[in-house]
Amino acid sequence: MMKLSIAIAGLVCLIAQVSYGQSDKYSNPAAPVGNPALTVPSSVVPVMDQWMRDTYVMTGPDGYYYMTGTTATPGRSFPAGRVHCWDYNDGLYLWRSKDLQQWEAMGLIWSFDKDAADWQKKGKPLEPGAMSPNKDLLDSFYRAVWAPELHYISSKKKWLLIACMNGGAGSFVLESISGKPEGPYRNIKGNERKAIFPNIDLSLFEDEKGQVYLIGHNHFIARMKADLSDVAEPFRKLIEKPYNPDPYIEGVFITKHNNRYQLLQTVWSVKKADGTFTYLRNDKNRQDSLYSYDVVVAEADNIYGPYGPRYAAILQGGHNNIFKDKSGQWWSTTFFNPRGIMGTKFTVTCRPGLVPVKWADGKLRPDAERAASFYSAIKSN
Repeated sequence: MMKLSIAIAGLVCLIAQVSYGQSDKYSNPAAPVGNPALTVPSSVVPVMDQWMRDTYVMTGPDGYYYMTGTTATPGRSFPAGRVHCWDYNDGLYLWRSKDLQQWEAMGLIWSFDKDAADWQKKGKPLEPGAMSPNKDLLDSFYRAVWAPELHYISSKKKWLLIACMNGGAGSFVLESISGKPEGPYRNIKGNERKAIFPNIDLSLFEDEKGQVYLIGHNHFIARMKADLSDVAEPFRKLIEKPYNPDPYIEGVFITKHNNRYQLLQTVWSVKKADGTFTYLRNDKNRQDSLYSYDVVVAEADNIYGPYGPRYAAILQGGHNNIFKDKSGQWWSTTFFNPRGIMGTKFTVTCRPGLVPVKWADGKLRPDAERAASFYSAIKSN
């Protein structure tokens, strides 16, 4: 009787996995929308009033926290409600803080006009018949820089700045020639004449042995040369347990926790006819079906994979990075994405925010208690 019960239980478990699309080969695509333990706490608000997407924050070796992100050109004239970065911006900006609460602007640290290589300055022509959303004098081409990340390579005592071009022009890596996070920056050899990676959303990871890897949109990886001048190998695909089929995924980031590699990616949830939510999108071009912009995580013992099943970690907090503060506590960035059903519920969008996070039972999730305490302190200052 006991053997029969175990067999039945195993069959029920297998049926449940199959019904949700999970198997030994695929991850479970069910999106736990509405789970308050996984949702960005309501106490989280912007830490400053700066239009920004793709917020990125890191802890520097000098006692400062540094923030960058996709920005719109200051002072550019926009029609009401049309602030954006899609067709054009002027470069990369940086902020710093001692406490994650008060942020000091460090200004434009890389400029298209002063610092870009020829291929970066050119941008990319708009498609025939296309028009800049802003309908201004820049209607003929795309030339914006997106999703920057600032990295301090501790083994080389060097600052690297990574970003990508809009319009499909690719991603690039910059190095500070002053030894300071504010630059000035120049292209590394690998992307002086063309993009080092042909797509958007490039990221970087340095392991404990000083080996540096570039992580590319959104399933690619390449080891860098020891002098950080270029990649040492062609980009190859990470070995993952995907969804079936894998939807459009973005915002890749890798870090390490408990001696295991943590692969963070961002996926849109959509609502199914039965009222449940899934990460499988039937129509990639329809924006009205998007619900929330979620972070999913998978783990591996090797940086190349295989990465295990993905799990939903931070609902509504997508295209983020996570970092440890000076006391060893974990944080995630967010930017209040205005798209999707949940985006219509935010009182303000496209602003930098910080989400305290924790590891519970080995999995990443928001820390509502720390969030309430942190944002209460900001309001009282």
